[in-house]
Amino acid sequence: MLQASLHSGAAHRRSVFEVFTRRLPEGRRYGVVAGTGRLLEGLAHFRFGQEQLDALRAAGVVDDTTLAWLADFRFTGNIWGYAEGEAYFPSSPILIVEGTFAEACILETYLLSVLNHDSAIASAASRMTGAAGSRPCIEMGSRRTQEESAVAAARAAIIGGFATTSNLEAGRRYGLRTVGTAAHSFTLLHDSEPEAFAAQVAALGKGTSLLVDTYDVEQGVRNAVAAGGPDLGAVRLDSGDLVEQARWVRQLLDDLGNHQTRIVVTSDLDEYAIGLLASAPVDSYGVGTSLVTGSGAPTAGMVYKLVSRTDDDGAFVSVAKAAKNKTSVGGRKYALRRLNESGRAVAEVLGIGSHPYDDGNDRTLLHQFVADGEVLPGWTGPEGVQRAVERHRQSMAELPGSVMRLQRGEPAIPTEYEEST
Repeated sequence: MLQASLHSGAAHRRSVFEVFTRRLPEGRRYGVVAGTGRLLEGLAHFRFGQEQLDALRAAGVVDDTTLAWLADFRFTGNIWGYAEGEAYFPSSPILIVEGTFAEACILETYLLSVLNHDSAIASAASRMTGAAGSRPCIEMGSRRTQEESAVAAARAAIIGGFATTSNLEAGRRYGLRTVGTAAHSFTLLHDSEPEAFAAQVAALGKGTSLLVDTYDVEQGVRNAVAAGGPDLGAVRLDSGDLVEQARWVRQLLDDLGNHQTRIVVTSDLDEYAIGLLASAPVDSYGVGTSLVTGSGAPTAGMVYKLVSRTDDDGAFVSVAKAAKNKTSVGGRKYALRRLNESGRAVAEVLGIGSHPYDDGNDRTLLHQFVADGEVLPGWTGPEGVQRAVERHRQSMAELPGSVMRLQRGEPAIPTEYEEST
């Protein structure tokens, strides 16, 4: 597309692209935006180096004119979008890219790969933390995904409400709180379970968590208490009927005097399993596979479409895709969340070509992230993550209570359009 538009002369037309999703994953009531900070961090260094240019030339992918354009590429346009952590709905203009067709076009795969992955993780994380209520969730999915995806997933999980991550690189980059656990192999390494527990407590202190189901769970709990005493931090359950097991393990801990020792559960948890554990005396949940695969929705289904561009006279004209089942709405969008008198969200309102009417207490959803090619401060790094965590908390509190239901249903609020007059 870049090469052909350079040859036609249309590459330099001013254009507006939007990232949105036509629908939520089946049965989901909302999605959560994540990845914006990561893509902004990458955008600042998005260049074509000599090695990449040489590879394109050697493979005959593009011609010399296009190679010359790529050699000088630097994004110089503007980017607007929903804040990370914000809830989104069908057709929400999650990201708006304004620039020439050429520079906006070249970013498509990069933007979608980041937003689709991270938003899928954050959306799953939000459902899980909603099911968990006040009990913290621990991100433990690094061994179930690619190494860089693991860092991104940990970051997205925190935005979606998780309290901690086991991924140390994510902790280093984004200032996240990290926690760890011991595997069954550590227990099996030693000649006996008491010996393994004693070694762990000696090295890590009594606040550590001991994995008690390598052999017999009841004896494992007794051995854990013997090793850590009443100040033992936690025991972890990783198999079996977790609801029933948690109940009698709690009773056993109390009978042994370990009233403050917490119970951590793992073992292929998802939001439904967490919901079933709500009545059990569990203190926290460790989640891995289901989280980093989006809990059944591994992509957010976001697309990147041209909605407006200039004509030969420099005037903007709306454009839209009309193919059956994949239509898009032309025109640059402006978005607000309509709130009722109680501050509860009742609709996602999109203005086409101009801002929609604000009845006084509605909330504008679009923020500027990039101005004339420069990434604006506050949206990246550890600061950006903490900002996203707070945005997610506030957004969820604003939405109808139906978003907490795990049963299949329609989007929590409708999306409405307002045409400019």
